[in-house]
Amino acid sequence: MSMQHNAKKFGIIGCGMIAGFHVKAVEAAGGSTVACFDKFPASAQRLAAQCPGCKAYEDFDRFLADKSIDIVTVGTPSGDHFEPAMAAVAAGKHVIVEKPLEVTLDRCDKLIAAAKKAGVKLASVFHSRFHESSKTIKKAVENGRFGKLTLGNAVVKWYRTQQYYDSGAWRGTWKLDGGGALMNQAIHTIDLLIWLMGNIAEVSAHTALLAHERIEVEDTATATLKFANGALGTIVGTTAAYPGYLKRVEIHGSAGSAVLEEEDIIKWDFETALPEDEAVREAMRNQKSGGGGAADPSAINFTGHAKLFANMIAAVDGKESLLVDGTEGRRSVEAILAIYQSAETGKPVRLPL
Repeated sequence: MSMQHNAKKFGIIGCGMIAGFHVKAVEAAGGSTVACFDKFPASAQRLAAQCPGCKAYEDFDRFLADKSIDIVTVGTPSGDHFEPAMAAVAAGKHVIVEKPLEVTLDRCDKLIAAAKKAGVKLASVFHSRFHESSKTIKKAVENGRFGKLTLGNAVVKWYRTQQYYDSGAWRGTWKLDGGGALMNQAIHTIDLLIWLMGNIAEVSAHTALLAHERIEVEDTATATLKFANGALGTIVGTTAAYPGYLKRVEIHGSAGSAVLEEEDIIKWDFETALPEDEAVREAMRNQKSGGGGAADPSAINFTGHAKLFANMIAAVDGKESLLVDGTEGRRSVEAILAIYQSAETGKPVRLPL
C-alpha cells in the first residue's frame, strides 16, 4: 500500500501513551500532527512539546474549530470514545478511533450512523489486519486453500502487573475499560480471527478475575465458538499468565493450516503446494518477532497504525476504500459482549445480538 498521498493534517484527542504511536504513525503515513487536546492540559502540552508544529489546546471547542485539521484520532479510555468522536464528526472531521470503537453496541451504532449522515470517514484501529502476514493468510482463505474451514483459535496469554491496573483509576472498570483481558488486550486478535474465519454465530463462555485486585473486570476468559460457516473455534484471553507469551491466531481447514504468532507466520501447511509458498517459507526463515504487548503495553510498533492511517488518507482522497470502517470495528465488540453475556448467564448466546 503506497503512503504517497496528499498531505493531511491530524488532530489528536487523548494524549496518553497511545498518542505517541499516533504521532509516529501520522508522520510515517505522510501526514502531519498540527493539534492535540486532552482534558488534562499538561498531557497535551507534553505531547505538543515532542511534536514540532503541534498546538496544544486547552479548550475542546477551539480544538474542533481548528480548520487546519482534516482527520482526528481518538485515543481516550475505551468507554470515553463516544463523546469526543461524535463531536469531531459533528465538526466535519474524519475520525480514527482506537480500539474498541466503543464499549456498547448502541454507542457503536450511533457513531457509525452519525458519520454516515455527516459524510465523513470513520475508521476503527485494528492495525493487525495491515501486516503482510495477516494479508497472506486472508488471501489464502479467499482463494479456498484451506478447503472447508474447520477450526479457528485466538490465543492471548499476556501478563499485566497489579501496578498496571493501579496506574489509572479508569483501568479495569466496566464504564471506561468496557471489560478486561478480552475488550482491552485480546480484541486485536479476536478481530483477526473474525476477519479470517467469518462471523461468529454462537458463543459459550466463562470469565474470571483470578490474579488481580481492585478491578471490576475479568483477567481470564475462555470461549467456545460456532462460526456462521459451520466451523468451530475458541478464544482464550488473559492478563494473568506470567511472564506473558506471544499472541496466536490458528486457522485450520480440510486442506490446509496456518498459524500466526504475533506478526509472524510460523505454520504454513497445505495439501496442494503452490509456487508462492516458497516466499512465505523464506519469510518464516528470516522473521524475528518481538515480544509485542505480551508483558509491556508500550512494546508495540506503529507500522500497522501507519498503514491504517495511510489507508484513511487515501480514502479521504477518494483513492482507496476504507478497509476498517466503523462497521468492521463493531464486529469484535459484538463478539466480546456476547462472550460476557454468556459468562454472566451461563448459557450459549447467539449472534447477532
